[in-house]
Amino acid sequence: MRRLAVLSLHTSPLIQPGSGDGGGMNVYVRELVSALAQTGRQSTVFVRRVDPDLPEVVEVEPGFRVVHITAGAFDMAKEDLPEIVDQFADRVADWIRTHDEFDGLLANYWLSGVAGHRLKHELNLPLTTVFHTLARVKAETGDGEPRRRMEAETAVIHCSDAILANSEEEVSQLVSLYNADPTRIEIVPPGVDHAFFSPGHQGGARDAIGLGPAPVLLFVGRIQPLKGVDVAIETLAQLTSHPQARLIIVGGASGQDGPATEKEIRALVAHHNLTDRVLFVPPQPHHLLSTWYRAADVLIMPSRSESFGLVALEAAACGVPVVAADVGGLRTLVVPGRTGFLIESRDPADYAQAVTMLLDDPALATEMAAQAAEHSWSYTWSATARRLRNVCDERSTRALVDCS
Repeated sequence: MRRLAVLSLHTSPLIQPGSGDGGGMNVYVRELVSALAQTGRQSTVFVRRVDPDLPEVVEVEPGFRVVHITAGAFDMAKEDLPEIVDQFADRVADWIRTHDEFDGLLANYWLSGVAGHRLKHELNLPLTTVFHTLARVKAETGDGEPRRRMEAETAVIHCSDAILANSEEEVSQLVSLYNADPTRIEIVPPGVDHAFFSPGHQGGARDAIGLGPAPVLLFVGRIQPLKGVDVAIETLAQLTSHPQARLIIVGGASGQDGPATEKEIRALVAHHNLTDRVLFVPPQPHHLLSTWYRAADVLIMPSRSESFGLVALEAAACGVPVVAADVGGLRTLVVPGRTGFLIESRDPADYAQAVTMLLDDPALATEMAAQAAEHSWSYTWSATARRLRNVCDERSTRALVDCS
């Protein structure tokens, strides 16, 4: 398989992560396709145009280009995108028929999966799908998801020639919640760019961003209920033995309810009289996040659900212990008592207890930091690309799964 059509309908690898709908998926697509290009594979990433001035084609690097597909209004909310999936699929099909021959499809997220399902049958191409998040998993943790999405995910899962899972946990979820065929699931975890994300001098990092010597908790992610930023703030409020500790929140509001959620979060900060100890930082260019990681004593990641958790991996690569929710892929990334702590509850007191252990015991924190950095070397984008390449090559020799 030499040419791969990558579908990323709702978010582009060219967009700044941490704002709007941009997050780990942006990083995943960009880094994976770049790594594939370095193996000699050529990939075209199809994304929905969100600005009339964007060029049709952006050549990112040899073997990696982005094609902007016009489908729906430029400023459509993510919640309305299901209505234009067919239009997107139609125009991707037209582009492929006019410009290039491809050997396979890689769909990211359920919206792209629906488009990919159609394109698989229309173009007779094998479909590999990576979901990033699953509706039934989110529903189990209290985040409402429309039945339409659950049904669409089920259909895509049953017709995908290969499904990429980030971890054993996700394999279990696909099989138990969607009755997926385990023989078609491949564990292909994401990676981290160790050239950017590596241990560094904490004092130098703090000087670079204007922080003093007080303990620093770091939260990196979009400001939305799923990510649990409220738990991070409540955790800071519970750190009574460290009254000078600060919380840095790097990220912006997300989705239609984003501005209202951010307003609630800022009100929570004021309620606890933490205005001087919580710093809101706008989304940062991805390669600059390493400075914020290195400045931190601990990364806190209290997500309700997390398919993988790239932020936790990036922090670990920078030598930062992670205190995270005991959910999803975080169970793979965080080794309890060795690289950080996993918290089973949503109780901020439990997070505060784990953070306090690290702040009170510098030797423990230093050992965990070293172990976290070492553990992170299990994940590289080159390894991810090799695994995906092998999956695609192997699937290209089989008859396509028939879901009719």
